[in-house]
Amino acid sequence: MIVEIADRLKTIQEYYFSRKLKEVAGLQAQGKSIINLGIGKPDLVPSAQVIQRLHQASEDPLAHGYQSYKGIPALRKAMAAFYGQHFNVSLDPEQEILPLMGSKEGIMHISMAFLNPSDEVLIPNPGYPSYAGAAKLAGAKVLSYDLNEERKYQLDLDQLDQLCTEKTKLIWVNDPHMPTGVKADRAIMQDLIFWAKARQILIASDAPYAFILNDQPSSIMSLKGAKEQCIELNSLSKSHAMSGWRVGMAISNAAIIEAVLRFKSNMDSGMFRPVQEAAIQALELESNWYRANNEIYAKRRATLWNMLDKMKFEYDKNTAGLFVWSRINEDFLDGEAASDYFLDKAGVFVPPGLIFGSNGKKFVRWSLCQKIEIIDQAAERIMKVM
Repeated sequence: MIVEIADRLKTIQEYYFSRKLKEVAGLQAQGKSIINLGIGKPDLVPSAQVIQRLHQASEDPLAHGYQSYKGIPALRKAMAAFYGQHFNVSLDPEQEILPLMGSKEGIMHISMAFLNPSDEVLIPNPGYPSYAGAAKLAGAKVLSYDLNEERKYQLDLDQLDQLCTEKTKLIWVNDPHMPTGVKADRAIMQDLIFWAKARQILIASDAPYAFILNDQPSSIMSLKGAKEQCIELNSLSKSHAMSGWRVGMAISNAAIIEAVLRFKSNMDSGMFRPVQEAAIQALELESNWYRANNEIYAKRRATLWNMLDKMKFEYDKNTAGLFVWSRINEDFLDGEAASDYFLDKAGVFVPPGLIFGSNGKKFVRWSLCQKIEIIDQAAERIMKVM
């Protein structure tokens, strides 16, 4: 390389799934049949109404130019109405909502908007790897707080007290939690808000799985004091099967949203207007849209559960989201060994829990984003080599 890379890149690696999917693609290029049960990329399609709206909006000659960094007013109003209808949260569309090109963009924007190199960030273990990656790119120090089976993957405020210092500025939470699918205890979340307010710590809540296999979707923003202390990210990627469309949102008070916008406006331009108009259509879908998709996911999950029972892999049925988090059996040293074995011997890719943190060492995570017949085929392959 002619020029040395920036120091900030020396602290992080290429995203695990980016690297692993290259390996999977390489195996497929060699003629090997690989079943991917690793990625939370919905294989279902968006509503026909949404696709039709995209097509219609694209025919407008004025739709193809630069757009506002804040999104069109109608989209922000639709997002506010969505939060009001489903979460009973009242939002000012002008000041308290910022459309994003996917919520993952928001993780970086929040980190860059609020973190200095001397600051500390609390992230869950296990948890979404992008929280740590964004913090490191911002130059902040990452501290992990434990989520474990003993506490049913709920927050331990006593442990947070032990980790917290005067440099702690941000904590990431996830509801439903990824990768375990556990739904957050609302009372603990309320206590967390009071805890963070007393210490002037920003809570960043990431909630893209709220409508997947979840009879009671909830938002931290509906709790007392949340708007003053929290910023929430949400997305149409999972709930509306629009992962490739890159439509997300940040929800908070006006000052926090303005800070994120200040960084975002220096990083990108506005979202393609037809996508924004189609997103409005998606946000206005009736509840039967979510119900129909969840019926499909529930059948797939039951098929996976049946396979895991035969494998003697333990799991929790009281979870939400697009994954099944399972503890390996005694045949495997750890989740990484199980993952490598399934890929090598059965041609099935499932990620090890260790990539989400040390507390995931004895686990693997299974995706529901494949048809039942594909899951059945994966189960057949795995049972042959178990």
